[in-house]
Amino acid sequence: MVAAAFLFATMGLCVKSASSYYHTAEIVFYRGLVGALMLAAITWHRGGSLRTAVPAMHFWRSLSGVAALCMWFYALGKLPLATAMTLNYMSSVWMALFLLGGAILLGGSRLDGRLIAAVLCGFAGVALILRPTLEQEQLWHGLVGLLSGMLSATAYLQVTALGRAGEPEYRVVFYFSLGGVTAGALAMLVTGTSPHSLVGFGWLIAVGVSATLAQLLMTRAYATGKPLVNASLQYLGIVFAFLYGVLLFDDPVTWMAVAGMLLIVLAGLAATFLRARAAPATTTSTTTET
Repeated sequence: MVAAAFLFATMGLCVKSASSYYHTAEIVFYRGLVGALMLAAITWHRGGSLRTAVPAMHFWRSLSGVAALCMWFYALGKLPLATAMTLNYMSSVWMALFLLGGAILLGGSRLDGRLIAAVLCGFAGVALILRPTLEQEQLWHGLVGLLSGMLSATAYLQVTALGRAGEPEYRVVFYFSLGGVTAGALAMLVTGTSPHSLVGFGWLIAVGVSATLAQLLMTRAYATGKPLVNASLQYLGIVFAFLYGVLLFDDPVTWMAVAGMLLIVLAGLAATFLRARAAPATTTSTTTET
């Protein structure tokens, strides 16, 4: 899980670097292409199958997941690395909010006050993080990053449904990658393509390889380890991204941003713990890279 968190942060670094050479659509396209080719090769090597009996479920999962990915990649190119990573990690808090909303709609007489506190803590962290970005006239990019976390939560719920339908993780990730190829190609018809350079193309390949390896490692971690321990360790991705941003991009370090990150981490851990206690039999992994 630690290796997966490190690779997800590394992927963020590669996306931020590649954004100097390419549009978001191009990065999404090549990330999906590399991922699809790697997963197809792994599936063939293991003797598995990519044929699915639930194509409609894969379509809706890919639609929300790829939309979240596009927004996140856009935010990564415009915001400090740790800020963009942290906003995407809000997915656990969004899921807690969805649970509360569902309980209200179903007429629940008792709402979990701890879950409400976790949600409020998470959004307090968002307010602290976006306050510095507002002063840098980057509020729009921050809101896009926040929305990517919400769509990531939606995609996670759909991944859970696919798992219950018997779809293996590698097949889910393959069709998600294929969705990225399709969405990126369609968007490139509008945005056009950028000229390739050796350095720029290297960043594109690094995005796809690091993202795919991170997803495979995270899948392995959740298959062999304890879900709550893994959920805690995956927040190391924010720490790795913070170090990358400070050392390589000279990202500013403000007490408000750091406090906001800590609040979101605490809120995400609390929400994950409370969800696990409420439904231990259905607890599965929470993906960060949707």
